[in-house]
Amino acid sequence: MKMGIFSLLVKASLLAVTVLGQTPDVEELADRNADFATQLYSKIASSNDDNVAVSTLGATLALATLAAGAGGATRTELLEGIGVASMEKDGEPERIQTLLKQLRETTAQIQAIGLFMKQDIKADDSFGNQVKQFYNADVQNVNYANGQQAKGNIDDYVRGRTGDKVKDVVENVDPQSMAMLISAAFFTGQWLQPFNVTFTQEERFYVNKYKIVQVPMMLRTGKYYLAYDPTLKVGILKLPCEEDIAMLVLLPDEDVDYTYIDESMTGEVFRRWVSKLKKTNLEIQLPRFSLKQPNSLSMSLPSLGIKEIFGSTADLSGISSDEGLKLSEVVQKVTVEVDETGGSVADASRNLFTSPLPPRLTFNRPFIFVIYHEATKCILYIGRVVDPTKN
Repeated sequence: MKMGIFSLLVKASLLAVTVLGQTPDVEELADRNADFATQLYSKIASSNDDNVAVSTLGATLALATLAAGAGGATRTELLEGIGVASMEKDGEPERIQTLLKQLRETTAQIQAIGLFMKQDIKADDSFGNQVKQFYNADVQNVNYANGQQAKGNIDDYVRGRTGDKVKDVVENVDPQSMAMLISAAFFTGQWLQPFNVTFTQEERFYVNKYKIVQVPMMLRTGKYYLAYDPTLKVGILKLPCEEDIAMLVLLPDEDVDYTYIDESMTGEVFRRWVSKLKKTNLEIQLPRFSLKQPNSLSMSLPSLGIKEIFGSTADLSGISSDEGLKLSEVVQKVTVEVDETGGSVADASRNLFTSPLPPRLTFNRPFIFVIYHEATKCILYIGRVVDPTKN
């Protein structure tokens, strides 16, 4: 029976993962939002066979920004879509907004959220102040009739808010647009156990059975948390980062298509993976990669039950008193950079030449990653690396 290296390593592991605590309400919010995160990723991933990167928290905060100015069925759809509607309480109208603000500040990610409306639509000041306070989001007017100018205004805003880390958010702008919701996010892993760049060397990566590429493969030996899911036949490696962030790297068995993992991922599955992690000595090889992924969320959100914001029945009266306001597009641009960066280089090389050498785990075929906040279990990003040589 083929179980792969993960099952053998997990059986040999002795120490269980330590999970940090957090306020119950914020943990519950992150828990309820996890299904939206995995569903959104699955929808986007199913639309192509290439690399994928989605800021699931960024999408959540952007849609919550809209919900702050929505009413009726439109508001209900948005809150149910991101999984938090059941957390509302009578007499606490700002409860969800307050919890999302806490989650945003706790996870401390580089993000930008902007609602860009055409020039003749005036946003209510109260709405602008509210979304700035809770989501650090901005409301601006742009001239959609001049596509290049509108594109430039949106790109300038995102570059300014992300420290020039995210660029070229929108490719084309429809001059008939009424409003566009834009989110952007940047992640780079600052490893607690960094890789030593002097050990990185070119290795083969098997994109599929017909295509092999050469990639810079990073190498490190140390103690890592590991698990194996025998139901889905996928191995799970945890790479801890600074600021209480971690990345799960998922490697399907050789006879398992990565799309099966894409489709099978849920919030419950994610939590099960985290709970099963055990510590073991391991030598890992992971390709260096950089993803710059634009996503049109308006292609995926309707299938997740979020439709009203795009139609003529949209109730966005809390955003503006202008009648007929609806969303023309929801766009997200994500940059994820994974390299050797982290703490001291001395630490990165300390255990490389131990004897005997531990088992080696090499990510030399397509894999999936989930970046999350450890204390709250909030999913921040989900992505897929099919070809590390491509953005």
